Amino acid sequence: MNTPTPSSSNVQWLTLFDRVSDSNLSLQSRIRKMLVSAILSGHLPPGAPAPSSRQLSESLGIARNTVVFAYQQLVAEGYLVSRERSGHFIADDVLRNHVPAMAHEEVKPAQHTDASWQRRMIFHPSRQRNIVKPENWQSMPYPFVYAQFDSAQFPTAEWRECCTRALSVLDIRSWAPDLVTSDDAALIEEIRSQVLPRRGVWAEADEIVVTVGAQHALYLLGDLLIDDHTVVGMEDPGYPDARNTFAHRTEKLMPLPIDNEGLCITPTLQNCDYIFVTPSHQCPTSVTLPMERRVALLELVSRSDGIIIEDDYETENRYDGHPSPALKSLDRHGRVIYIGSLSKSFAPGLRIGYIVAPRELASELRALRRLMLRHPSSYIQRAFALFISLGHHHSLLRRLSVLYAERAAELTKAIHQTLPEFELIPISGGSSCWLKAPAGVDTEKLAEAALVEGVVVEPGHVFYHHPGPHNKNYLRMGFASIDTNKIPEGIQRLAKAYHHMTQASTHHSATPKRLRTP
Repeated sequence: MNTPTPSSSNVQWLTLFDRVSDSNLSLQSRIRKMLVSAILSGHLPPGAPAPSSRQLSESLGIARNTVVFAYQQLVAEGYLVSRERSGHFIADDVLRNHVPAMAHEEVKPAQHTDASWQRRMIFHPSRQRNIVKPENWQSMPYPFVYAQFDSAQFPTAEWRECCTRALSVLDIRSWAPDLVTSDDAALIEEIRSQVLPRRGVWAEADEIVVTVGAQHALYLLGDLLIDDHTVVGMEDPGYPDARNTFAHRTEKLMPLPIDNEGLCITPTLQNCDYIFVTPSHQCPTSVTLPMERRVALLELVSRSDGIIIEDDYETENRYDGHPSPALKSLDRHGRVIYIGSLSKSFAPGLRIGYIVAPRELASELRALRRLMLRHPSSYIQRAFALFISLGHHHSLLRRLSVLYAERAAELTKAIHQTLPEFELIPISGGSSCWLKAPAGVDTEKLAEAALVEGVVVEPGHVFYHHPGPHNKNYLRMGFASIDTNKIPEGIQRLAKAYHHMTQASTHHSATPKRLRTP
């Protein structure tokens, strides 16, 4: 029995057209995408006739000229051929470089050939404790999440301008080639001359390495500097992804206590080979390390031959207008490795960060990065260089600082009024706050209950090195992604979830248990 050859007559065009629905595409682009998909998937084999422009326009309910223009483009790209008085046909050679699919019955695998991946993997990163957000958090009405995208604040026109400029002929010639171990010179210069001086940091071009976000920077440093004998001091509570990155290399992670002024400077620090700190806005408490402790920390590592890894995130967002200098700016002996992010404040998906390190270390970091991904997208690097040079980056940070100050004030007011039994560390900058619930409150359960009310919050236990009953009652609440006018209602709904949960717990504990009759 012969199998009928697929043709345009038995392709469900409207169904295929709906499958390529995309608000960012024009009708003409959707038609092209639909036909390319039909060709490459085998719905329209080489040599088969394409539907006439009239037939397709009637099937889809769109103008015939739109279909004609789409066909012309597909002819130019080699997917279709036009034959006079016969119409359009799928090009005979369109699948020339495609490997033909083997019929299922031709493949006869041996028995018991499935690989045991659980046995082969030497590391299971999915089993580490991570910050977890609901996948649909952006659709929730009250997203108190940290450092996530806020479409209302994204500088669309400015970013589009920079992306367009980066596509000029001269720019393309400079960023399109493989840079191997190098970075875009324009971005390096902007980081060196515009970004770092605001933090009091001065560096030469060969001391700066661009990364795919700050997390990539931590991974590079972990790979290059840490082995199973290395002692790494970690703030406790602290940044979970840094802890997980370093824990993959060494079991000798040393939790370092935090108080209301940040990292406590104690003699214990002398036992650390590396100390990871977030001095500008401590993660997750958001407190700022005072100058006396910064100086003491630098003196301590100088005496003990230690190294500081400084994650200087959200540095611009200090509400009093007087940001403290980076640890790196006080470093006179090359003992501070500095990590920064350019995209965290407004579009984390852009993934642009950097490391400032002594040139000997920077050179090895570039060589290691080459093994991982060569270099971050040079096109994005060039667009970001333009974004900084044209003043858009600085302007955005100033605007966000004012906005976050407003949201912080509104959040502080709402918590004091609606949840007075919660302890809030005063917010001096950044885009999040650290909240302590009454003893005995499990904030994991509170976060689950809050979701029912449309409120997204982050339980704080994941920030601790050793989670337990003594730290299960903390929350981190971000305000980068929630409108100021929604904050009071969001806190009211969080309070509603809290009171329902505590009332249910009180009722359960107060209900006498019946003795079972033998």
